[in-house]
Amino acid sequence: MRTVVGITGASGGIYGVRLLEVLSDWGTNCKTIDENPNILADTGIPRDAAFVATALASAFATLFMGLYANYPIAVAPGMGLNAYFTYAVVKGLGLSWQAALGAVFISGVIFFLLMVTKIRQIIIDGVPQVLRVSIGVGIGLFIAFIGLKNAGVVVSNPATFVALGDMKSPGVLVAVFGLAFTGYLLARKVKGSLLIGMVATTIMAMLAGVTKAPTSLSQVVSLTSVNNLAPTFLKLDIGAALNYGLISIIFAFTFVDLFDNVGTLIGVSRKGGLLDESGRLPRINKALFVDSTGTMVGSLLGTSTVTSYIESAAGIQEGGRTGLTAVVVGLLFILALFFAPLVVVVPAQATAPILMLVGVLMMGEVANVKFDDFTEAFPAFLTIVMMPLTFSIAQGLAFGFMGYTFIKAVTGRGKEVSPVMYVLTALMIVHFALTRGA
Repeated sequence: MRTVVGITGASGGIYGVRLLEVLSDWGTNCKTIDENPNILADTGIPRDAAFVATALASAFATLFMGLYANYPIAVAPGMGLNAYFTYAVVKGLGLSWQAALGAVFISGVIFFLLMVTKIRQIIIDGVPQVLRVSIGVGIGLFIAFIGLKNAGVVVSNPATFVALGDMKSPGVLVAVFGLAFTGYLLARKVKGSLLIGMVATTIMAMLAGVTKAPTSLSQVVSLTSVNNLAPTFLKLDIGAALNYGLISIIFAFTFVDLFDNVGTLIGVSRKGGLLDESGRLPRINKALFVDSTGTMVGSLLGTSTVTSYIESAAGIQEGGRTGLTAVVVGLLFILALFFAPLVVVVPAQATAPILMLVGVLMMGEVANVKFDDFTEAFPAFLTIVMMPLTFSIAQGLAFGFMGYTFIKAVTGRGKEVSPVMYVLTALMIVHFALTRGA
């Protein structure tokens, strides 16, 4: 079952896509369709409308990524940015969700303008090699942390911030089974290990009572109507966003969107061997164009900032290398509109082991960090550690950038820092000064 479908790719060639790589990618991304509406619902957005907006925005942007940029990367509303949208902007500052969507749209326009000018390329080229390497490692650690959190192995604790979860609970035991079984398959180099492990863990979760098996057609198929989108479609309020003076909010959305995307694209692509000899991602301008357009379209539909998804590493791990992987994932997002109950059947305990193991696979790049040179080790450490600890790729990258500029400057090696890095470091300091913390 090597090839199940072929289409003309963005570069004009005929590509094949393996079913296992596509389903592994979609399986780890599909939880967004269920989780994102729950977070947005806290703003007052109707959950059904948020569900449809999430699915349609994800489908549009992912299809666009595959057909136009020709990369096997899924695009969907960012799980960190939706929390910022809900709890910092709407609940924290008291804005309406319509005004917050307006701010998201404006940030998408700014991101687009950065993309079509040379500023975007200057920023990308300004990332030093040590940070390019560290991004992938940090993302791997971040993915693993998300997996541990979703599995219930790591839980919050008011005294120590994080602690070990209840290792005797059925959910954690199911996740541990999935980790062990899928890890065994990977060690044996079984093709489709991630998907096989996810399915097996879902079945185990059903047997353990962690999730319920479908017992009727209505628990598999849902005739979710696009009409449910009406409460949010074109309901953004750009005027209210501008009148409120949302410089800090718009800056935060734009800043995080840009560097979250850049970090994800570089880190995930490095794992897939998609970077050129200089460590640059070909056609990155097309990928960023997709992200900026996806953000604008998403705000029109009624969802928060759209961004490239780090879970795309699952599909790349299974062999996804072309845009056809993203195309089929995008089509599956559309199908998810009608199979919402079935998507919910796959518990977090089934996808968590996949994230943990992908994190393991992405950690290998740490060997390329020159730890014998402290001016290289210091920013690498900050980048890698701060991504999971701040729960943000962009914030981790910001700390890495500032650390790189600082340590090079104070050790008399400031000439190694490009003017772009000095400017970016200054902007990041402004970002932290203007952005309200969690």
